[in-house]
Amino acid sequence: MSDSDPPGAPTQFHYHLELTPAQLKIAYTALHSLLDDFGHEESDVMRVIHEVLAKLPDEHAVRAIQLDQELERELQDKGPDSGPSEGGSPPPTAA
Repeated sequence: MSDSDPPGAPTQFHYHLELTPAQLKIAYTALHSLLDDFGHEESDVMRVIHEVLAKLPDEHAVRAIQLDQELERELQDKGPDSGPSEGGSPPPTAA
């Protein structure tokens, strides 16, 4: 967004996000939980949540993901030497 763009103009940024099936199911569930938490006065936030949900697979596809099996598969794929974050290194600590 540049200084010449009017306020409220949509951004031109697009993000590509790769999620594992387990991550997708958690994100989908979290977005639905947010919908339950917001009231009618936050219609703009609810609209954005609905826009994001529309980009995800449908409810039946997400429900078919068996979280416990997917997490087990991810742990097996990472191997015993990997740490808690991607790449196998521990997360940074706050100074």
